[in-house]
Amino acid sequence: MKHNYQILIEYDGLKFVGWQYQKNGISVQEVIEKILKKILKKKIRIVGAGRTDKGVHALGQTANFLIDKKIDNKKIFLNSINYFLRKHSISIIDIKKKKVSFNSRYDARERTYRYQIINRLSDLSINKNRAWHVKKNLNVDLLKRGAIILEGTHDFSTFRASSCSAKSPVKTLSKIKIKKTGELILIEFRSKSFLQNQVRSMVGCLKYLAEKKWEIKKFKKILNLKKRSNCAPPAPAYGLYLVKVKY
Repeated sequence: MKHNYQILIEYDGLKFVGWQYQKNGISVQEVIEKILKKILKKKIRIVGAGRTDKGVHALGQTANFLIDKKIDNKKIFLNSINYFLRKHSISIIDIKKKKVSFNSRYDARERTYRYQIINRLSDLSINKNRAWHVKKNLNVDLLKRGAIILEGTHDFSTFRASSCSAKSPVKTLSKIKIKKTGELILIEFRSKSFLQNQVRSMVGCLKYLAEKKWEIKKFKKILNLKKRSNCAPPAPAYGLYLVKVKY
């Protein structure tokens, strides 16, 4: 009899080449699968909800795996797996039993990514490699005006990596929320799915707008031209977090 389990995962993405297996380094998926094999004595394949890129962090990544062995004690499982994951800066926060048909990637209805910017002159200490340090003053009203332009259904080719494997560049951004508290600016993006590098590319363009390098008219034009070559430099990966996956 097959059992299907969903795990909720938090990780520091700095050491990894991304979520997915790659030939050029260690992935989050690879580390978790090796430790699951050690604990469950079976070769395990996990399916992640979000294929985070190199350096991107997660607070609420989810994945599922099938196994013919029942996990009876949740507390023992979590203590065991986190003991081995600790040195990799990965934590399994929760485990839930799901229907055998459940798939973390294809059953997801909405993914939420958050980008963190620290807008100040002085260098970062506590938030180094956890947020993008932008020294030039950012106009939050312009950030919000740019966000309204990006919301809805568009061809996001301008913000799409050349290596993106998505069948279509058309995506629907259901909501972009921007919040400023002191020097911290949080930009939250919600969509069923995203193109590769889409969020970081949008943040890079929003920064140009908020710095007044671009006017609103140019920002709209950049989106509508649908050409990657017109995109501003993408924001660094370490400021991006996969926050939540909704089912």
